Amino acid sequence: MHPLRSLIEAAWLDRDLLTGAETRSAIESVIDELDRGALRVAEPMPDGHWQVNEWVKKAVILYFPIRQMEVIEADPFVFHDKIPLKRNYAETGVRVVPHAIARYGAFLERGVIMMPSYVNIGAWVGAGTMVDTWATVGSCAQIGRNVHLSGGVGIGGVLEPVQAAPVIIEDDCFIGSRCIVVEGVRVEKEAVLGANVVLTQSTHIIDVTGSEPFTYRGRVPARSVVIPGAYTKSFPAGDYQVNCALIIGQRKPSTDLKTSLNDALRDYGVSV
Repeated sequence: MHPLRSLIEAAWLDRDLLTGAETRSAIESVIDELDRGALRVAEPMPDGHWQVNEWVKKAVILYFPIRQMEVIEADPFVFHDKIPLKRNYAETGVRVVPHAIARYGAFLERGVIMMPSYVNIGAWVGAGTMVDTWATVGSCAQIGRNVHLSGGVGIGGVLEPVQAAPVIIEDDCFIGSRCIVVEGVRVEKEAVLGANVVLTQSTHIIDVTGSEPFTYRGRVPARSVVIPGAYTKSFPAGDYQVNCALIIGQRKPSTDLKTSLNDALRDYGVSV
């Protein structure tokens, strides 16, 4: 067990402990480890599942009440917040284009590119990933390596309830423009989401590639090519179209993932 976990768990149950130096130091240390990538809110397991470290999320939540509001100046911009901005991009090998912002406590692996975008505390973004213009990565979201988050993508954050899983975008995924992925949805490796796909835990993700449709919820299978769709649902007032996501094909296995992605986009006519 992590040496700081017991202090965090105790403070979660008794907020009076937040006045103590040892507890405050423990919380600060956890956030520092998140910032450096030494800890993660959620991490992949050898069996392919993801483990959510609830105690780390608790530390993030407890970080807010021990912080004071302060003025943060990044000339000519001025902010007023409790959480400082992330720093040392040159040393960590991250490209940050003005006006991109990442909060302290988010981890950006070497090779990440941030166009004017936003990454919140607790998030983890892997090497080679592009966070494109006006894309947002919410608190504690886990973004894999070599992912492309296209312009205006919204990746939801999660702090409470602490047992809730964050949004997970696994390695080598392509998330098209204006996609929204929230409520702990997991997009598995090499999947492609066309523009404007919206995924929540209740969204029907319907595989229409076989003779019969098959519906997933909360998970996009690996290498799936997904576009927005709709299905008919009956209500007391009548039948209406409800948004869904359609799996229309599979990204072909390839050692050259860029070639594989281009083929998928071209073959299925996916808007990005």
